[in-house]
Amino acid sequence: MLGLESYRLVADMNRLLALLFHQGVLDEQFLQLQQLQDESSPNFVSEVVNIYFNESEKLLRNLRALLMDREQWEYTKVGVHLNQLIGSSSSIGANRIRNVCVALRAASEQNNRLGCLRALDVLEHEYCYLKNKLHEFFHIEQQRVLAAGIRYPNPMQQHQHHP
Repeated sequence: MLGLESYRLVADMNRLLALLFHQGVLDEQFLQLQQLQDESSPNFVSEVVNIYFNESEKLLRNLRALLMDREQWEYTKVGVHLNQLIGSSSSIGANRIRNVCVALRAASEQNNRLGCLRALDVLEHEYCYLKNKLHEFFHIEQQRVLAAGIRYPNPMQQHQHHP
């Protein structure tokens, strides 16, 4: 029998995911990613997302460096980093990040450096928001796994008399 704490944590996870879907932060791709997780790979989603965060941080640093360098400003280089970020964001369901990347790419194709810098600020904000919320989600999931591992005795079984 699972304890009430485990059920509460599942409800907390579901509420947080519902919020992220309602806000458009995540899309159905995140749910498809979750369906790939099973008992043989219980940390699959968090591992994939952590790889995404590590790679995305490098891409964001590179984008910032490219956009800050007035002499080396070249939209084709920006586009290469953005295409990588769009692809990886799509693969984990990071919908708002993908959308901001598309806007940043449009600004870069118009050679609008100021527009790119503004979009990059929004992108970095969206990235931090997603990272914080998914960190919270995985923390709750970890608590749920620990709570589910603790089995509570069934009170009905304790009161049964054996002949």
